[in-house]
Amino acid sequence: MLVLLPPSESKAGRSRGKALDLPSLSHPDLTDHRRMVLDALAEVSGRPDAHEVLGVSPNLVEEVARNTRLTTAPAPPAAEVYTGVLYDALGLGDLTPGQRRRANRWLVVVSALFGAVHPTDRIPPYRLSMAVNLPGVGPLAAHWREALDTELTTAAGTGLVVDCRSSTYVAAWTPSGDVARRWVQIRVPGATHMAKHTRGLVARHLLGVDREPRTPASLARALEPGFDVTLHEPAGPGRPWVLDTTAR
Repeated sequence: MLVLLPPSESKAGRSRGKALDLPSLSHPDLTDHRRMVLDALAEVSGRPDAHEVLGVSPNLVEEVARNTRLTTAPAPPAAEVYTGVLYDALGLGDLTPGQRRRANRWLVVVSALFGAVHPTDRIPPYRLSMAVNLPGVGPLAAHWREALDTELTTAAGTGLVVDCRSSTYVAAWTPSGDVARRWVQIRVPGATHMAKHTRGLVARHLLGVDREPRTPASLARALEPGFDVTLHEPAGPGRPWVLDTTAR
């Protein structure tokens, strides 16, 4: 099973520690794509118009400047870097040993800078959205699409793909073929402001289930103890199952 998560806009770092080592990250076949984005982001972030290109507030001067130091900055585990509403609900810092093993296997953060990372991957905090058209690289979702299709299709194997991403990050990888038939999007109806929180709770709940769900129906049953759920069949070929999910 893969549980796909979006990155957070806010990110935490450390003042000390080892720097980024690209070849040591999971999915090492993405290294060349990662290096291309890393170099282009550093160059753009040193420009006077960086905030316009990156689509961020002019007030985020330090966060943009931090993009120019990504190869030398301390790189904590991604489990510490990503913060905010979804990750507070997920609570990666207080997992049991069994939950932690599952998290390291199942959780994948789809990242505009790194493509796909797992909780144990050591990365520096950065500022970059998948919606950016990055000079020297182009639209980031298109840059990652083919490479992520290869990597994540293989990683999914015969398991479910539980999708907790926003639409911006879905654009970087849309499951196809046999994997699409096991693709389930988690939708939070009528509560946009609670969607991130609920998706974090869903991911946390799945780390503690007795048995890995193998079908969309068994996923819905696994979530029923903590959520009100309604499962909808795909709207057409290549479309996901949709699981409407509301925390109790």
